[in-house]
Amino acid sequence: MNAQANGGRRNGHEGAWDVAVVGAGFAGMYMLHRLRGLGFKARVFEAGSGVGGTWYWNRYPGARCDVESVQYSYQFDAALQQEWEWSERYAAQPELLRYANHVADRFDLRCDIQFNTRVTSAVFDEADRCWTLELSDGGRASARFCVMATGCLSSPNLPQFAGMDRFKGERYHTGCWPHEEVDFTGKRVAVIGTGSSAVQSIPIIAGQARRLTVFQRTPNYAVPAHNGPLDPGYVQAIKADYPALRARARQTMTGIDFDYSDAKALETPPAARAAEYERRWQRGGLSFLGAFQDLMVNQEANDTAAEFVRAKIREKVADPGVAELLAPKNTIGCKRLCIDIDYYETFNRPNVELIDVSEEPIEAITAKGVRARGKDYEVDAIVFATGFDAMTGALLKIDIRGRDGLRLQQKWSEGPRTYLGVAMAGFPNLFTVTGPGSPSVLTNMLPTIEQHVDWIAGILEHMRERGLGAIEPDAGAEDAWVGHVSEAAGRTLRYTCGSWYLGVNIPGKPRVFMPYIGGFPKYVDRCNEIAANGYEGFVLT
Repeated sequence: MNAQANGGRRNGHEGAWDVAVVGAGFAGMYMLHRLRGLGFKARVFEAGSGVGGTWYWNRYPGARCDVESVQYSYQFDAALQQEWEWSERYAAQPELLRYANHVADRFDLRCDIQFNTRVTSAVFDEADRCWTLELSDGGRASARFCVMATGCLSSPNLPQFAGMDRFKGERYHTGCWPHEEVDFTGKRVAVIGTGSSAVQSIPIIAGQARRLTVFQRTPNYAVPAHNGPLDPGYVQAIKADYPALRARARQTMTGIDFDYSDAKALETPPAARAAEYERRWQRGGLSFLGAFQDLMVNQEANDTAAEFVRAKIREKVADPGVAELLAPKNTIGCKRLCIDIDYYETFNRPNVELIDVSEEPIEAITAKGVRARGKDYEVDAIVFATGFDAMTGALLKIDIRGRDGLRLQQKWSEGPRTYLGVAMAGFPNLFTVTGPGSPSVLTNMLPTIEQHVDWIAGILEHMRERGLGAIEPDAGAEDAWVGHVSEAAGRTLRYTCGSWYLGVNIPGKPRVFMPYIGGFPKYVDRCNEIAANGYEGFVLT
């Protein structure tokens, strides 16, 4: 039996590989596929019992992607694009998970994935120039290179309310939902949070529960999805010229094929401006913020879009007081824009109550429910829709130690520091897919993942061809990139509110804008330039 078949021994080490990949979501699966094609011996370690990453864990009611399904898909294989049939404009979690499993089966990926195995530590051995991984099952693996495909939104955030362990009812977090069906029929349910997962799940839960109580700290902007079955003619047109769609998408800030406008909101007559907002509102989806080019750099321009959405909320919600609570007062687009299906209308239901905890936070979780604003709300189940420790959380859960025993927690104590969001000084032969400092969560994740994976694969090829043993960023190049990422964010309105982009939802987390806001095309051009210059900014030995 060979080493790959049994996950066993090569070169005297248990599980010795060319490349170890952590995570079997869309990033880890494609990384494995590319490594195989290049002849590298690779092993993927996955904490779950199946592939899919985000779509394996997030099974809450109403979970679906906010990028249209025909674009939220792999493009590395033309036949795969043609053979897969999406059923809805915005694919729901079960369909996305079926897609992930289809890819794993089609490319026979599972035989090189070790499931139910969490990586607890990764330590660089300077003498052997390899990474040693400690595994949750007590095993150990070593590899010359380590690729962290751990995801940007994969470390659930569960706030530590007083009395958390006292509650006697059912308790759920949207980010790690049970695999078996959860039925709230006839039950009293509390949902804590009104971010994206809450916007998606609240309408479904409200349709089942006897009573639903929503606890809101900060309202979020949501634009309609107008989701529905995909028209066969539309799908046929897309598949007839998929390369053109992908090419157009690569030229947009977000890597999504939208009609981004060159017009400015403040230079557009009010009637024409309102008509453009209405057109995009009726179409639905994230392209709403592409209506005018100055929306994220000029507060007065942004206010015109924000007030348009607030007026829509007031139209949808019957109770004026509830409508005002649901209408955000901050910058639209500062936080991740939500895509909704009947979210605001749900608050017109007689069995739904909204509790504002913005000025008086939740006091405690009790044995029977939630205590807030001096009142006890008795419930049978609590759903924590409280998001994630984004961008850095999954990486910092692993004890990662680089050169001279430097811990990643120490290096990132004042915020994440990377070169291109791909690698870090002091951590040789370690790569991150869509790490902090890359466009990642501000883009369509699938094309972004593919670009990162292809770029990392190019580095490994480059090193093998030249007999090189180690690579890491130069500290000066890393400093320059960190400064550029911060400076780019500072030119926008992204800093004007507390968001998970800045880590404000995690107590004690440094307030640093983590993704690169310069746009997908600019980022790709810089990566290509660096590669063409012999991986400028990296130290290769």
